[in-house]
Amino acid sequence: MDGLHVAELVERLGSDEDAVRKMAAFKLQSNIGDPSFTDVFISEGGLTNLRYLTLHASGNTLAYSLTCFSRLLEVDKGWDQINQDVVERVVELVVTHPLVNILRGAMAVLGAIVAHQRSPNAHSAQTESFGFRALKPAIAIYPQFLEKLVGSLSAADHALCANALHLINALMRDAVTNDGEAEWPRFIKRLQDLGVIKAVYGLMQSNALQDLAHPLLEFQALMKVLLRKWRDVPVDLHKPEHRRALKAIHLASNPEKIAETVEDLEDGRDGKNDKDGKDKKHNPEKWRRLGFETENPGLEFEDTGYLGMMDLADYVRKHANIFQKLLLEQSTLSPRTRCPIARASLAVTTILYDCFEVDGSDLDDTKAYLALETRSTYNKIFKPLILQWSRLHFAGLQAFSRLWKATGAEQEDFLKLVDLVRVLLDAVVSEVKRDTSIQDVEGMIQDYDCERLRKIQMENLQLMYEDTWAHHLRQVRDELNHEALQFMKEQRIRCLLQGAWFPNGQGLEHDSSRMAQSDVKPIQTLRYVKLSHNRRYLHYGDFDEKEDLNPDLDTLQEKLDLSLVSSVASNISATTPDSNRSSTSTLKNFPKSSTTKITIHGYLPSSSRGGSSHHPANHKRYPSKSTSANSHANKEEIPLLILYPSTHSVASEWLDGLLMLLGQQPITSVTKKLTNLVAEYGLKIRLLNVRLDEPGPEAGEGIEVPNRDGLDENYFYDIGGI
Repeated sequence: MDGLHVAELVERLGSDEDAVRKMAAFKLQSNIGDPSFTDVFISEGGLTNLRYLTLHASGNTLAYSLTCFSRLLEVDKGWDQINQDVVERVVELVVTHPLVNILRGAMAVLGAIVAHQRSPNAHSAQTESFGFRALKPAIAIYPQFLEKLVGSLSAADHALCANALHLINALMRDAVTNDGEAEWPRFIKRLQDLGVIKAVYGLMQSNALQDLAHPLLEFQALMKVLLRKWRDVPVDLHKPEHRRALKAIHLASNPEKIAETVEDLEDGRDGKNDKDGKDKKHNPEKWRRLGFETENPGLEFEDTGYLGMMDLADYVRKHANIFQKLLLEQSTLSPRTRCPIARASLAVTTILYDCFEVDGSDLDDTKAYLALETRSTYNKIFKPLILQWSRLHFAGLQAFSRLWKATGAEQEDFLKLVDLVRVLLDAVVSEVKRDTSIQDVEGMIQDYDCERLRKIQMENLQLMYEDTWAHHLRQVRDELNHEALQFMKEQRIRCLLQGAWFPNGQGLEHDSSRMAQSDVKPIQTLRYVKLSHNRRYLHYGDFDEKEDLNPDLDTLQEKLDLSLVSSVASNISATTPDSNRSSTSTLKNFPKSSTTKITIHGYLPSSSRGGSSHHPANHKRYPSKSTSANSHANKEEIPLLILYPSTHSVASEWLDGLLMLLGQQPITSVTKKLTNLVAEYGLKIRLLNVRLDEPGPEAGEGIEVPNRDGLDENYFYDIGGI
């Protein structure tokens, strides 16, 4: 648009006819964001006409003018036209005007004014025109401004919600940055009382997240800034508000009733007598009975600051009955077994602070961080639970009390309970989705029991070891797995060396169905099989009954040369058995007519073979590595020996033993489980030899290693405070 058209547009903005002004303001909306056009517009005197329309126009003309003004401020132009009259006019529109299109523009203008960075060299008159300070005189005239602003967050128009939240963010940031120590907390408290937390929480869980992503993420970052500022405020009992908060905690505990209960238990009285003539005495455990470690509670807020005091005070105020009931229960216990409620509250505050990574937030990187993310990662970015801090703190404190009671903990176990609650809250905060309701989250916290938390804790410990010593652990595991496999190979082969009794399978398969239909019991002989000492032959013999002493090799008339074995076939399952079956089971759940079977195949010369090769159906075959195909080119493979194991353990021992003897890997789940078990125990034993004073990753500098003198095998020690 050339200079002539800009001049004509400026002239139309100053026209006496409202229709002409409205059309000019409408056209101006689409061009005012161009810096080259803006410079010409300002040189033609357009700012004066635009400011006049902002102050005096109405209807759509006013809406277009406010939009133009806000876009002009976005390109950092027109700040000389901002004065108290403009601010008061726009605040008035926010409070009194019902039209959404006017409210959108008005809130956009105010958001730009409050968020404008003031020059450090500017004089006082200029600084009064920007920031939260510029709005305070107008808000004094229209005190319902903040209420109207917070109410706009529930509007159906997403653009209006975004502008309102952007303005709230700007007000909060300016208050926290520039207001005094006593002023900004009052302003934040006022916004909370008006329901800003509830409104933003609803928006963060709604489907309109994409349209409101930036202001919502900015508000979330601001909440972390507030938490950090409250945590950094030290508790000073000389300050009236700190002293009042601590006194409210004490009074909420109903000290008179608890003192009477303790005296009744100590004196054996019913609480109705012996009250007259006794003066009220100072309770020597005034604060320790609430769960503080000493009688100087101010010092115990050192790590959590005023944030810890706020959380504890909020808990006793909103849940006074639960707090008093819990104190009464604890008063009946010995001091050693009482749950320290105050210390637990401070611990939960610290845990939540760490779970939400409050110290890791950076408000300046909000826009850059959002630009790198997509809609699919919104669940990772947005954490609506941080807006439910108070309810999460209460749920965490209830979980602490529940776990304390369930584990029978004592005072020296306090840090262990803190670790359990940390695992609990960290698991819940990390796994919940953005749209999960706070009621469901509270239910999840209550569903975790000690056993489940301990399992997660051990998994986290394992991951920590993996991260710290990943390369070393992989190397050690590979070595231990090889050693465990060799150990199991020797164990399985020794089972073969020891020998075993098997049912003789003659007629067992073909006659089983016929015998099942009759009352005739089959006459079944037994076969004893044993590996020779040189591990080259399988000796076996048939017997009518099992002898008390196992036969010697000399008494076994038959033997099988293992050099002739080509493969081993079996119908034994290599999969993990069902959980409801024995841990030693490796066999499928066959029908009653089916028989567990191990078939040893081999090669004999063609002239000596007694019949054709027979391969049982559904049998897996495992060829021998030691058998050469070329050396048996003129021979035919036949079953050399068939074994019918009577139990699952015998089946696993002999199948895997034969496979390992032939240079194969074990295939049954029992052998694999035992191999893994041996390897894991070997790893644990090696980790016990890691000492904290040895050089390595995260060596425990300055930590005293406990002495093992005088200890038997029933001991343990803690590595690095874990």
